[in-house]
Amino acid sequence: MSQIRYAIVAGAFALLLAPSAQAAQSGYPDRPIRLIIGSAPGSGPDIISRVISDRLYSMWNQRIVVDSRPGAAGTISAELALRAAPDGYTWMMLTSQLLVASEVFPNIKFDLQRDFASISLIGTVPFVLMVNPQVPARSIAELVALAKKSPGSLRYGSAGTGASEHLSGVMFTTLTGTQMLHVPYKGVAQAVADTIANEVQLTYAVVPAALPSIQGGRLRPLGVTSRKRAPLLPEVPSISEAVPGYEMLGWYSLVAQTGTPEEILARVSTDVVKIVHEPAFADRLKNLGIDVVGGTRADLDAFRRSQTERISKLVKAAGINNKQ
Repeated sequence: MSQIRYAIVAGAFALLLAPSAQAAQSGYPDRPIRLIIGSAPGSGPDIISRVISDRLYSMWNQRIVVDSRPGAAGTISAELALRAAPDGYTWMMLTSQLLVASEVFPNIKFDLQRDFASISLIGTVPFVLMVNPQVPARSIAELVALAKKSPGSLRYGSAGTGASEHLSGVMFTTLTGTQMLHVPYKGVAQAVADTIANEVQLTYAVVPAALPSIQGGRLRPLGVTSRKRAPLLPEVPSISEAVPGYEMLGWYSLVAQTGTPEEILARVSTDVVKIVHEPAFADRLKNLGIDVVGGTRADLDAFRRSQTERISKLVKAAGINNKQ
């Protein structure tokens, strides 16, 4: 009888614990969430983060506060995110820029694969190569000819050494056999502003961040970095049409610190994937030039592995390091 009584008590105790554990997660989120991005206000990650935060607020009635921490190609945002408790109330936007930086910078204080758990792959977007209107080049071929005529005289800006825009430029000069001077900034918005001012002659920016400058006539687009033309810039050719083998994509994903409760990661992932695939939300992203993915946690895991392998090989082949 004592064994039976023990089993009954143990079972009842387990039943009491299970609902309480579930209840702890069922109330999530019960306070504002911090979404850290490694880019400046007005950049692609900033725009997408605010679109997502607005939609999640309407679903959860809880604020997602976008915290912009630009600098060092996004590595500052990763270090900051890791200082927070892994309780689901701090997220980070993991982008192509940060992944590239993690492969370029030595002695970084984090490991993207080890320290951050996947939530969702939101979408991908091409960069646009833009020049100041005073640059006497109206096509990629003319830009290549100009660069070869005066090696090193053209300057291109990026969001920082090791940023995706930097790698876009390295790939361009490598494949075309040209020389250009790289000028790093703390964010792509500064690089765009200085290109407009002709402090640098060209830069790369993702479609959402590039459109205002292009539509306002302040910068001239010469090519997109995807293998196909961008729907929002149908008249702008792909760089690969003139430079075979050229391709560079930006991408947006959400992650949280490793150790965040699985129940919370699953809840956030499910809801983010759901809203990304909503027709109105998907159309909004497409209107910003983003190819919607809405990938699950498993999808993002696989994507991160493949991108890490690809970027690592490209960085090594290009000989990029933090001294450049």
